[in-house]
Amino acid sequence: MLAAVTTVALVTAGTANAAGCMKGAVAGGVAGHYAGHHAVVGAVGGCIVGHHLAKKHAEEQAAQRQAPRAQ
Repeated sequence: MLAAVTTVALVTAGTANAAGCMKGAVAGGVAGHYAGHHAVVGAVGGCIVGHHLAKKHAEEQAAQRQAPRAQ
């Protein structure tokens, strides 16, 4: 199971759009393993959630940079 999680993480981490995927895949894989031996399903879900959160964080940072600064 760990080999499958590692393979999924390494394959998806090669692209620039995979921000947050590695952390999410690792956390999801561990959680899935302990919650009924579903490490691969957990890794995929964790990758999706991690990517979503990283994208949301990047958008918030971009909005803060574009907001006019009060002086």
